[in-house]
Amino acid sequence: MKHVRITSRLVALVVVVLVGAGACAFDPQSGGSGGGGAAPVGAAEQATGASDTPGPDQHGRPTPAAPTPKPSRKPTPKPTRTAAPTTTPSTGTPTVAGCPQGQHQRAVETYLARLGGFGTVSVDGRQSAADCAAIKKFQKRYGIRPVEGRAGPTTLDVAQRLATTDTTRCKAGTGTTFCVDLTRQTVWALRGGKVIMAPTVTRTGMSGYRTPAGTYTVNYRNPKEWSDPYEVWLPYWQHFTQGMGFHETTTYLHEKSIGSHGCVNLLHADAVRMWELGKVGTRVVLIGRRPGT
Repeated sequence: MKHVRITSRLVALVVVVLVGAGACAFDPQSGGSGGGGAAPVGAAEQATGASDTPGPDQHGRPTPAAPTPKPSRKPTPKPTRTAAPTTTPSTGTPTVAGCPQGQHQRAVETYLARLGGFGTVSVDGRQSAADCAAIKKFQKRYGIRPVEGRAGPTTLDVAQRLATTDTTRCKAGTGTTFCVDLTRQTVWALRGGKVIMAPTVTRTGMSGYRTPAGTYTVNYRNPKEWSDPYEVWLPYWQHFTQGMGFHETTTYLHEKSIGSHGCVNLLHADAVRMWELGKVGTRVVLIGRRPGT
């Protein structure tokens, strides 16, 4: 009888230990859509970059401590320096210190060489220190972020639009004329038929708010106009038709998924320059049509 009682107690102890171990397998406070699911082993290490060595909260048999090795009397050799591996232009990784190469290197080089004014550019499809400096200068001028010298999609798009703008398509008057190519989303200024402000980037009305082509006149100006319907300031405002006008942009100009409500958005430097050139009575010519409107 005594032997039976001892056996029963041992069985009960084993059941308690097993139930306790099973209850610790689920954490009711763990994240995830399941709610109460166990976190995957090594999840914290994957997130932090630590090793996958089991931590103190991971169950398992303790490993016997390895014997402490005796210190060696030999001097520790000094680490040798090895040169960083070079990369090829096709990988898109840095080929010039701090200046990555983009997937549109050759095309951007071609358009920058055609535009001129940004430094020496070698049209060979390979990044160089001079190419990097020229692309950075271009990106800074036209508000492209980040300014890193990489020939990416936005840099290519802006360079192509500017390089292919035909300033002779704008029918200028005898005085100053503001010209807008709605198709290429560029703007420039003429006086007496000569370019006095080279083509620069703009963003006009989005779908549902199309900026109409036509010939207009600046009929009202205000260095800081308040927009009642949209509750935003419009710096260097020059109105020409139906509540539409030139003004400095209040958002990132190269975000193509959005647009204006009909106005001609400008970078700060360009808005200031057009304010200096314009006046009430300045001729405004818009040609083409913005894609998607």
